[in-house]
Amino acid sequence: MNYFNYFTEIEDVFVRRRGKHLFLSPLDWALMETWKQAGIPLHIVLRGVERAFDSHAAKRRKRSIKSLLYCQEEVEAQYAEWIESRVGANPSATIEADPDKTPFTSDRIREHLDESRKIIDQLLVTRARNGADSFSETLSRASDLLRDLANDFDTDADANTRKLEDSLTGLERMLNDALLTIVPAETLATVRKDLKAQFKPYKSHMDPEVYAQTVENLLLKRLREQYGVPRLSLFYL
Repeated sequence: MNYFNYFTEIEDVFVRRRGKHLFLSPLDWALMETWKQAGIPLHIVLRGVERAFDSHAAKRRKRSIKSLLYCQEEVEAQYAEWIESRVGANPSATIEADPDKTPFTSDRIREHLDESRKIIDQLLVTRARNGADSFSETLSRASDLLRDLANDFDTDADANTRKLEDSLTGLERMLNDALLTIVPAETLATVRKDLKAQFKPYKSHMDPEVYAQTVENLLLKRLREQYGVPRLSLFYL
């Protein structure tokens, strides 16, 4: 499986098994991001989704599956089995074929880097009108680093997209951390309370760490949308 097809492959399988088109919810996207952050391989997630639907069909339940959260328990079970099966295996055997292959052209990646930098630069201009702060400083650093990454990508004969993705993920983490420092604690508490209320029906079926990370992913998603911070990862191209 192509490394950079993580989200679209999961969505395609879910929609196909669902039987009719159904847009994934923000909760579903946050869960997929949690799986990616946990390092669950794409083929394991797809297997878990398929088996969750098979189990549902075998029980002849009348209600249809409306959320990817229904598959969460099976995905984690498949991942646990896969981890156990890898014990004692050759570490190099876990590397997927063509890990640097990407469905995007070099021009599209460079365009993505340039577009992201323009958005961040515009955010800098907007925030400068209200006076510089710590977030403005982080935006300025991110803009400079994006410029350096674009230059390196242009001059890198190998054009290693996995290394670029690691750098972009690090930049996103830096921006996320900066966002959390400028939002009032009361606001963060209110948003977290609202998100936990949405997740209440699923909490008992989720691993505590997965639950906490998924809530945090949704929190950051809301903050990025509110402040207009772009997604830098190639997964969102």
